[in-house]
Amino acid sequence: MIVAYIDEFIMFCGGLWMTAAGLGYLPLSGNAANQPHWVTTLVSHFKWMGPLLLAIAIALAIAS
Repeated sequence: MIVAYIDEFIMFCGGLWMTAAGLGYLPLSGNAANQPHWVTTLVSHFKWMGPLLLAIAIALAIAS
């Protein structure tokens, strides 16, 4: 039971980080101009993946 709460907490924190990185509140490590194209493409997808992960974590917390 406590393990489920820890898992949901980690998912929630990951969702917060992904959302903040996707919206540009957290910079990428290093110089963004030197990043490969796939890194910038992946981070641009964080705009929708982060909130989705937050919603899943909240739904699992309510269900348990």
